[in-house]
Amino acid sequence: MTPRRPRAGERAGAGARDPGAPPRLPDGAAPAAYGAATDRALSLWVALARCAASVHRVSARDIQRYGLTQPQFAVLEVLYHKGPLPLCTIGEKLLVTSGNVTYVADQLEKAGYLQRARSAEDRRVVRARLTPKGAALLARIFPEHAGAIARAAARLSAREQASLARLLKKWGRAVQAADG
Repeated sequence: MTPRRPRAGERAGAGARDPGAPPRLPDGAAPAAYGAATDRALSLWVALARCAASVHRVSARDIQRYGLTQPQFAVLEVLYHKGPLPLCTIGEKLLVTSGNVTYVADQLEKAGYLQRARSAEDRRVVRARLTPKGAALLARIFPEHAGAIARAAARLSAREQASLARLLKKWGRAVQAADG
């Protein structure tokens, strides 16, 4: 009988790992144990980040089909659903800087998807609105994009989706309130 080759992380001559044994750590690494509450919070953060990255990839892949970047799609989408808005408000809704919104608006304006105009009441405020071309694009592609997101969410039951949304909102509001 030929001896098996060691698996990644095994030393030559070592047998198969006991599945119940703690994971092997690199030399000098300490096991992660910061107390039950902190370990639970860290595990929650990692799960949330991995989940968000997975859903983000689904969204990005779908948006790419339309020849748009994610920031471009986000600006078009907020204008499509909320109507004309000041650029600073778009930035607040998308959690990006006004400089980033201005750059994206420049690109979308060149493509003919949105128009910008200074507010008559306050010349410092620049409002953006979809052009007919931009509105037609979103009317065509948003239902498809929403379907891609719905298919990703369908891995959870309707009840699980509602519960997760409620808990994430609760956590987000609590963190925001504590952060000031």
